[in-house]
Amino acid sequence: MSDDGPGAHPQRPQSRRAVLVAALAALGVAVLGGLSTDLGDWYAQLKQPPWKPPDALFGPAWTLIFALTALSGVMAWRHAGARQRSGILIVFALNGFLNVLWSLLFFRLRRPDWAFAEVTFLWASILLMMVVCWRSSRRAALLLLPYLAWVAFAALLNLEVVRLNGPF
Repeated sequence: MSDDGPGAHPQRPQSRRAVLVAALAALGVAVLGGLSTDLGDWYAQLKQPPWKPPDALFGPAWTLIFALTALSGVMAWRHAGARQRSGILIVFALNGFLNVLWSLLFFRLRRPDWAFAEVTFLWASILLMMVVCWRSSRRAALLLLPYLAWVAFAALLNLEVVRLNGPF
């Protein structure tokens, strides 16, 4: 396991390519999730709990989370052996898929109940990413803590929306 200390990984062309790929993947997930999110009349009419943050906070929060996730992926990739890299790619791709799926279920299909069932898998995928990253870089795993916390909070918010508005 890497100690993530100074000079632990020199810059190489593969490292720059890994940064570019991670940034593009994070951007792709963000764009697909954003395109799946519709804050129109249906969403505006949902009863929300009083502790829900303002909608304007969600964009900056997700931007930070996607940046930290991309950085985590790059750090884990840089410190991983060739055999570990495919596992890193698989869990990050699975997480990206589940992230977009939640938006589709909640906003496009207008099924917060299904989205709540799915968010448990999304949360578990973040935990799995942390476990996989931990094997090569503890810092990479720890960078995912805000994502894990945010999705836990979002799951509680999702549950409260279901409770206040169901059945769907």
